[in-house]
Amino acid sequence: MKIALIGASGFVGSHVLTEALRKGYEVTAIVRHPEKITTQHPLLTVKKGDVLQEEEVARLVAGHDVVISAYNPGWQNPRIYEEYLEGAQAIQRGVKKAGVRRLLVIGGAGSLEIAPGLQLVDTPEFPAEWKPGALAARDYLHILKNEKELDWTFLSPAIIMHPGVKTGRTGQYRTGTDQPVFNVDQVSTVSVEDLSVALLDEVENKQFLRKRFTIGY
Repeated sequence: MKIALIGASGFVGSHVLTEALRKGYEVTAIVRHPEKITTQHPLLTVKKGDVLQEEEVARLVAGHDVVISAYNPGWQNPRIYEEYLEGAQAIQRGVKKAGVRRLLVIGGAGSLEIAPGLQLVDTPEFPAEWKPGALAARDYLHILKNEKELDWTFLSPAIIMHPGVKTGRTGQYRTGTDQPVFNVDQVSTVSVEDLSVALLDEVENKQFLRKRFTIGY
């Protein structure tokens, strides 16, 4: 299987890249700065690309079986909301133009419901510095739900998934849909390594076609 991975040099994307190569996929890593990809692997091709240009996206992803988007314009970007929506939709249109049917998007946990009708991003405790990006991912999920041509999947991570989660790759996780997955201590957490496992399991198993899902321990 040939995978085009957008955002392969980021925090999440770099781990998805590692897992995809470990599983033996042929991967094209599409990044703004190719020099950030230091991995050497016979199944890896690195290409520079601007995801804000849908024609460029179409050219780069053509001929692949699956496109995975780990696109993030940067948490410190003052225009993260606008640029995320712009880039995500350009990727979506480019994938369709290329004739690739399968698109997996790594989104955020902010749109998960922690109570009936209440999403995490709308709670007073949600960190202000993460809010623009979380709102962008939520609004894009609404857009993606109207997509009728692509076999899309949107993956929301657990509420806690950052470099401090040192569980590493266990290969174990549980899935949910619109509510967080909590462990026995009522904590929603997962490592980025196991997020990558879950994402590539979905590539193979297609359990959540045209749906959002989430994971946790």
